[in-house]
Amino acid sequence: MVKLTNRIVDFDAKLDTAIEALHEEGRYRTFIDIERTKGAFPHADWNHPDGGKRPVTVWCGNDYLGMGQNSEVLEAMHEALDATGAGSGGTRNISGTTVYHKRLEAEMADLHGKEAALLFTSAYIANDATLSTLPKLFPGLIIYSDALNHASMIEGVRRNGGAKRIFKHNDVAHLRELLAADMMDNPTAPKLIAFESVYSMDGDFGPIEAICDLADEFGALTYIDEVHAVGMYGPRGGGVAERDNLMHRLDIINGTLAKAYGVMGGYIAASEKMCDAIRSYAPGFIFTTSLPPAIAAGAAASVAHLKGNQELRDQQQTQARILKMRLKGLGLPIIDHGSHIVPVIVGDPVHTKKLSDMLLEDYGIYVQPINYPTVPRGTERLRFTPSPVHGPEEIDKLVKAMDALWSHCALNRAELTA
Repeated sequence: MVKLTNRIVDFDAKLDTAIEALHEEGRYRTFIDIERTKGAFPHADWNHPDGGKRPVTVWCGNDYLGMGQNSEVLEAMHEALDATGAGSGGTRNISGTTVYHKRLEAEMADLHGKEAALLFTSAYIANDATLSTLPKLFPGLIIYSDALNHASMIEGVRRNGGAKRIFKHNDVAHLRELLAADMMDNPTAPKLIAFESVYSMDGDFGPIEAICDLADEFGALTYIDEVHAVGMYGPRGGGVAERDNLMHRLDIINGTLAKAYGVMGGYIAASEKMCDAIRSYAPGFIFTTSLPPAIAAGAAASVAHLKGNQELRDQQQTQARILKMRLKGLGLPIIDHGSHIVPVIVGDPVHTKKLSDMLLEDYGIYVQPINYPTVPRGTERLRFTPSPVHGPEEIDKLVKAMDALWSHCALNRAELTA
């Protein structure tokens, strides 16, 4: 390979500097190479750097209900693959809309009690594309965004070209202050409040009803991200808004098909006019190849299955409660807001990575360290996501491993950094 030497800027050196900075801070991200086996989840094989394979239990996946190995989902995907082939063949506008895409959108609209739904390649793209497009539809739009909203929402709000207001996390009083101030300055400006139902890093819930009340008072639209809640809450898996009977008060609902539903893709559910406008104006929708029909078929089967399967949701919540109770019994600093997510705060990126490595190497337990910028500095953590297929044996092994490491290593910083 011939290396160009006449460049004024040494690009390789700058890349080295950027990557080395992550190493020095202890937050360089290492990707663990695992092989999932159908029917065996949460057990998998870790392709070890030495070339061998080691069995591991996955404790940090987002396949919250194990639907990625559900027989109905797999059968639907096989049927669609055999019928249509691998890819969709184009964007939704150019040959990439199939009966499978339309069927999935109908399932999502029905799930959320909305007139329509619009399918994207991921919930990240759905958030980014929708929030960045709304000011084109509502000139002068002011978006009020929760301080802990997901990166995809932040990016969409940042790129939208409209006015932005950040309110303190779950602080309805602060949100009211911002809305009232803008109402005084520009009472006719269109407004939208963007927030989440379950915040994935702390596992806390957004104050949906209180925010809807403010939206009614100030004439604002509501935009909720239910990514970590769809499939998990509500009598049919419609999310926290369904559980609390508030879906009808939300204008736009964002969700994913890649977590509780175990497949891939994202969407928004809203009125027919809203979906039509986003479909017609959002570059993130217009210029992206649509999901493969087999993916859409599997996702539709998963959504339909979970609409009638409360047992899986109940099992998952039970496993989460058991794990929290046992970790609390060890005196570990877990965050418990009553959701299905179990964060254990370590508070330092180097120590968090060390604990993760020791769990993997010594106990065959895979949990990825969560560091800045995903969470604020000083709140680095291990984030456990129990599922219905994490049984008593898996929980017992995890608790014993955490007890041993925390007691003998995690509180001994010298040993952790050795």
